[in-house]
Amino acid sequence: MHMVKTMTATEAVHTYMKDGHTLAFAGFVGAVHAEEISKAIQESYLSSGHPKDLTLLYAAGQGDGKERQLNHLGEEGLVTKVIGGHWGLQPRLQKLALENKLAAYNLPQGVISQMFRDIAAGKPGVITHVGLKTFVDPRLEGGKLNDKAREVGDIVEVVHLRGEEKLFYHSHPIDVAVIRATYADTKGNCTLQREGVIGEALSIAQAAKNSGGKVIVQVEQVVDYGSIDTRLIKIPGIYVDAIVVAAAENHMQTNGSFYNPAYSGEIRVPVDSLPPLPMGERKIIARRAAMELVPHAVTNLGIGMPEGVAAVAAEEGLEGMVLTTEAGTIGGIPAGGGDFGVTTNPDCVLDEPYQFDFYDGGGLDVAFLGLAQMDAQGNVNVSKFGPKIAGCGGFINITQNAKKVVYCGTFTAGGLKVGVEDGRLLIHQEGKVKKLIPAVEQITFSGQYAVEKGQPVLYITERAVFELTWEGVVLKEIAPGVDLRRDILEQMDFEPIVNYVELMDERIFRDAPMGLTF
Repeated sequence: MHMVKTMTATEAVHTYMKDGHTLAFAGFVGAVHAEEISKAIQESYLSSGHPKDLTLLYAAGQGDGKERQLNHLGEEGLVTKVIGGHWGLQPRLQKLALENKLAAYNLPQGVISQMFRDIAAGKPGVITHVGLKTFVDPRLEGGKLNDKAREVGDIVEVVHLRGEEKLFYHSHPIDVAVIRATYADTKGNCTLQREGVIGEALSIAQAAKNSGGKVIVQVEQVVDYGSIDTRLIKIPGIYVDAIVVAAAENHMQTNGSFYNPAYSGEIRVPVDSLPPLPMGERKIIARRAAMELVPHAVTNLGIGMPEGVAAVAAEEGLEGMVLTTEAGTIGGIPAGGGDFGVTTNPDCVLDEPYQFDFYDGGGLDVAFLGLAQMDAQGNVNVSKFGPKIAGCGGFINITQNAKKVVYCGTFTAGGLKVGVEDGRLLIHQEGKVKKLIPAVEQITFSGQYAVEKGQPVLYITERAVFELTWEGVVLKEIAPGVDLRRDILEQMDFEPIVNYVELMDERIFRDAPMGLTF
């Protein structure tokens, strides 16, 4: 008879985690991460030296950029191999990777989330087009981030099916699943009704159980069997080995909020129009990007510069744009800052692997993503900059498969200051760092792959708009008031194709609303 035990996080670690185990963690930034358990792993290792030599497998980045979430596992010797979708929020693990003290891999977030399902089904791995011609392709870097990973070897290979190239991402049996829910009943049935996202909780639990492993679930409270509406149960008790009731401070809904029922879809709150963005490079870029919107477009907005597109759309009164996030939300308004990953007033919250199924199959009409580095082939890098490992997250899944991709970013970085006057752009101070360079440091988006697919790609900056074509990167528009040679060609380190160049719409550079319509 299957028995579910309620125990402390420390007891769960000592009972179920052994040296050399492979651990899978669910979570998205600060949402649905089992903070109480990750803290207990760190404390156990520091006090006893065990568990050690762990392999860590996770899809979305989980951290606060400092000490929380997966940063607890950033102790030398605790983890010796990491396969993750995003590294930027976990500086303590990042440091060990840079020091070559663990084997570090970065694979697309969507691929890893789908891999959990394939592990559960006993399949050898994920076969997909996602990642071809990017840095995860073994003909480039194979997702290996350091020498230690290169010593350990490949976890991705190229295969051919029906005359087409695919990537085969190897499965990894899971010894312990560490997931989080809201309530568990006394037989281990779990709900996620007060969580902002579902993530891969179900898939990870199934993967561990069918690998012969154990499943530990952190919850807010244990309730009587039979007291939960069975339609709310997301993880059945037959998968669960241990329940850990967390302290409130270790069960925050996000890194920024203890609990907001509008994030979990339990209530809907009135949402005033987003406040207009102040005039500056961000608003200029967002305005030009918003001109690429179409009615009822299923849209993904990346973090940072692209978030401004929603504010511009609200200011212009554009309705019908459906925002989605890779975390699984559809509709509503995605949150930012410490709440990034959840959504206010979502229409629906899907399991993350299923959201990526939709993305990978071409479900997104348009995606607006950040532009950190771009090169002469139209490649984009957002994942690695010198010694800094950011990771790709869901970027590769999204950008390779959206029907149209719009990159948004400033032309230069490091001190850029601009203004507007009478419909013209004024560059008060040029940025110190050129972002348009001969070759990006790492290929997170492959221009070659996009061209071969016939995917429309635009690169929008505050002073110029470029388009990717078969011939190369074409300069299409420049801002009124800028000098083509001084402000554009001399501030980039490759020569774009320059034929007929139009002026960007001067309404972009005025304080009044533009009067955009679909």
